[in-house]
Amino acid sequence: MTIRLLVADDHPVVRDGLRGVFDGDPDFEVAGEAADGAEAVDRALALGVDVVLMDLRMPRMGGVEAIGLLRERAPAVHVLVLTTYDSDADVLPAIEAGATGYLLKDAPRDELVRAVRAAHQGQSVLAPTVAQKLIGRVREPAGGTAAASGTLTERELEVLRLVAAGTTNREAARQLFISEATVKTHLLHLYAKLGVRDRAAAVAAAYRTGLLT
Repeated sequence: MTIRLLVADDHPVVRDGLRGVFDGDPDFEVAGEAADGAEAVDRALALGVDVVLMDLRMPRMGGVEAIGLLRERAPAVHVLVLTTYDSDADVLPAIEAGATGYLLKDAPRDELVRAVRAAHQGQSVLAPTVAQKLIGRVREPAGGTAAASGTLTERELEVLRLVAAGTTNREAARQLFISEATVKTHLLHLYAKLGVRDRAAAVAAAYRTGLLT
């Protein structure tokens, strides 16, 4: 199955470079480009893409707002943030808006290709510095989400730790000696308990509430 991509960045040279990364691979099709967040939303909906490579700081509409709109209007579309910024003010809003993954533009080509494949499967990939930002996030007082997270089973916690370490469902299944389907079931249960919808948000919630340290 070919993964259809949309590249959203306000710099034409960046869009050309990203197109060059994927154009030669038969597993991918760069279906379109966008120069700002509003255009990214419109084109993603019109072109029926699977994954959007989204810059954050763009004119007219930034990446975070575009991610939120796509989550509302096209929840099946996965957004992989690709930016030069890894500050708390950039990382946390993007993850909370619904980004599936977050990479920096200095990521090696192979890592970027793997991240797009993972995003297409709904699996999050976080740059190491981004993971550190989540770890260092100011934690909420006990109660609320933290209380809900306290009901996670030991197996769900094991799965969550592996997710935070960046493992795929298949790798987690192999390490825990369970089936991939069982891993997915544990993920769905812990999403419900943490009040989140995807892996990246689950990791963010776990660090925020002190469930992961």
